Formats: sequence, structure tokens, C-alpha cells
Amino acid sequence: MSAGAPWCTERAGALTLALHVVPGARRTEIAGTHGTALKVRLAAPPVEGRANAELLRFLAAAFGVPRGRVELVRGEASRDKLVRVADPVRRPDREWGQEGEGH
Repeated sequence: MSAGAPWCTERAGALTLALHVVPGARRTEIAGTHGTALKVRLAAPPVEGRANAELLRFLAAAFGVPRGRVELVRGEASRDKLVRVADPVRRPDREWGQEGEGH
């Protein structure tokens, strides 16, 4: 659902995702939206970069790309992050955020 989703923009073959992350969850998963961001629960604590590493690993697997094609653009120490995915093979973003709106 990249067309019209406020948390996803597409440009020159890359996606930019506005995310709100919640570290320390039981499992890593998409959890609807949070304002104009996609909410992601992470099964990693927010220490020593573990949550960021888990986020990038999860997104790389979801989009079917090597980890090197997923970049944390902004928000290294924040729950609000901007992530870029270059040349995604799969497009799960078209399904994310359609349920569980408004947390």
C-alpha cells in the first residue's frame, strides 16, 4: 500500500519508510500504524544497537534483499526512524498498516 500510505514513499527504485519502533517485544512484527508511521515491534532490547540491528534484519528479510540494501537514514537513538530499502524484491509494504490502525 505504498500509494497513499503516509509512512512509505518510493523514489528511483528505493522505498523510504517512516517507522515507530517498540523494542523489547516478544516477537518482531508489524503492528499497524502509529500516527503517520508504520509501527514495528522488535524482539530485541534497545541496548548496544541490538534493536536497530533486528529492525534492519527484519526489513531485509521482508523485502527479500541483502542486509546491505537496508539503511537506517535517521533515528539511531529514537523510536521514530527513517529507513531506506534499495531495489526491493518483494513488496510487503502494500499489505502492512491496513489493519490495527490508530495505536
